Formats: sequence, structure tokens, C-alpha cells
Amino acid sequence: MVGSAEKWLIKLYQIVLNIALIVLSFILAYFLFRELYYILNDIFLENRNVHKIFSKILVFFLYFGFISMILTYFKESHHFPLRYLLYIGITATIRFIIVNNGNSIQNLWLSIVIFMLTISYLILPPPEVKKTKRIR
Repeated sequence: MVGSAEKWLIKLYQIVLNIALIVLSFILAYFLFRELYYILNDIFLENRNVHKIFSKILVFFLYFGFISMILTYFKESHHFPLRYLLYIGITATIRFIIVNNGNSIQNLWLSIVIFMLTISYLILPPPEVKKTKRIR
């Protein structure tokens, strides 16, 4: 059993973690909108370097993914579901391959990573099964 001092310490750490994640989400939101400004600036100033714009879009979606992961943490009662982390890994790897498509051997390895992450995602039990087990 956990004593009262340990419960207090756990609660304190949970509060510190929650505050840190809220502050981090505001910082990430600032960088997200800053990156959006840079993308729109490149588009309207007719920047012809498509790879540079795609790189900025990749960074934009990375910020977006981190913010949505923080939101999921609060929605899922203070934990990150493994299913969601695998989904982020798959999409981030696909975006990386799209932007950095110069090295074919590296893309082959990254494709194998995507395959392994997808297999891991499919092996996990559906979320509905986990919810029914908690009810019992």
C-alpha cells in the first residue's frame, strides 16, 4: 500500500507534470502559428523552392502532432495510449520519407519501420475491448 506521504508526492508530481504540459502546449502553439506564417509568407511571395516549403509543412505538422498528443494525454485521464503513439510514429515517418526522398536505402529502412509499426498497431486489442475489461 502507498502511504499518505507517497500519495502526496505522487499528486505533487502529477500537478507539476500537468502544468509543464500546459506551458509546453502554449509554446508549441506559438511555434505552430509562427510556422504557419512562414508557410503562407512563402506561398504568397511565390517562393519557388518547393522542398523548402514542404520542409516547413513537415515542421508544422510535427508541432500539430505534439499539441494533439498533449490534448490526448488530458482526454485519456493522464496517460498516453500506445495506439496513439504508434499512429504518430507511422505518420511522422511517412512525412519524413515524403520530404527527404533522396536516399533510397534510408527510405527502404524507414519503410520497414513503418511496416513494423503497422504490425504493432494491428496486434493491439481494439479500444472497445479494453473499456469493457475496465467495467468488469
